[in-house]
Formats: sequence, structure tokens, C-alpha cells
Amino acid sequence: MAKVAVCLSGCGVFDGSEIHEAVLTLLAIDQAGARYLCCAPNLEQPVVVNHLTRNPAPGERRNVLVESARIARGEIQDLASVHACDVDALIFPGGFGAARNLSSFAVDGADCRVHPEVERLVGEMIDAGKPIGAICIAPATLARVLGNRGLAAQVTIGTDPQTASAIEKMGVRHLDCVCTSFVVDSSHRVVTTPAYMLAKGPAEVFEGIKGLVGEVVRLAGS
Repeated sequence: MAKVAVCLSGCGVFDGSEIHEAVLTLLAIDQAGARYLCCAPNLEQPVVVNHLTRNPAPGERRNVLVESARIARGEIQDLASVHACDVDALIFPGGFGAARNLSSFAVDGADCRVHPEVERLVGEMIDAGKPIGAICIAPATLARVLGNRGLAAQVTIGTDPQTASAIEKMGVRHLDCVCTSFVVDSSHRVVTTPAYMLAKGPAEVFEGIKGLVGEVVRLAGS
């Protein structure tokens, strides 16, 4: 039975993991007959957003690992304790946390920096030849690590030209894709899907995520 690490970035679309995407990823892993291990970096969020007003909440502080534990029902590990030898695959759900907490893509675009523990684990997975999935905006963070390693992999975030251009500036090729499908780079063992970058609701999101998870699990067994 494959074991898939799911790296979360908080709780809530505007400053953490997109909750639908995260939960549907866990559901798809379970339906695929695999196991999941939730993890997140232990750091303070640089921005906290009031999800009712969609405005920043000055003075409010939240920890990414603590917030991610809400989605994981408390069953979660500090990302620093997770290594490629512990798992068969790695998946990053989307949400702005993937671009704010796992990297600085939301602020710095193609010049972004990736959280050291995220970059470490992704690097370990690449070196071990283990598959990586990324959903929604998360492929932008993954692209920075791939680009740093000179790996011209193929990914998708959907059809947004500005984000696609930033990804290509990092040395990674972007392919347009509908939300109900996914892009597979078999050579680099990377699978990506647009999810809420394009989707109108959970059903469309789940169709793309279920396909992504199925392919990641298949690659993990090959």
C-alpha cells in the first residue's frame, strides 16, 4: 500500500491550504487504496486573512502547522521530520498558503524563495525518483525547486497567462489544462492539475484531483 505525504500550508484558501482541495486529496488517496501522512512546516504565517471580509487581519498570528492540524484532524507531522525514505509519493494541495507559506511566490513571483524544509523534501523525492503531485497554485512553488535543479519539467496551473509566464521564467514548461484533467511529466514523475484556478465547484475539482492522485499512486508503484 503506497504511503503519500500531503504537505499542507495552513487552513483556508486565502492564507493557507484550500480546504476543499486538501480534503478531496485525502479522499482520493483513501479511495485509491493508499495511505496518507499529513505534514506542514512549523512557522508563523506571514499574513493572516479574515476569510469573511477577505482582508488581512493585522495583529492576528497563526502557525502553519497548528492551522493545518485542523484539516488533518490532529494527525499531522512537522515537515522537518518527514523524509523521502518515509513515503512513496508527495502531494501539495493548493490555496494561497502554497504561494505564501511554502514559498514567497505570491510576493516575489519567479524570483521566489522556497521554504527550506519544502525544498529539502522535494529534492529528496526527486533524487529518490519518487512522484510529486501539485494542485492549483502549488505547481508554482514546485517549479522554483525544479528550476533550481535545472529540471525543465512540464506542469500546469490552468490557463492564467501571468502565472504561466512566471513558471516558465523559472525554467519549467507550462501546459494549459482544464480543471477536470491533469498534466503528467513521466520523465520527471510530476503530476499537476488546476483545481480552483479554473474550477467552478467541488465536483470539477475532485475530477482533476482524483485523476492526479490515481496517477501519482500508479507512479509510486512503478
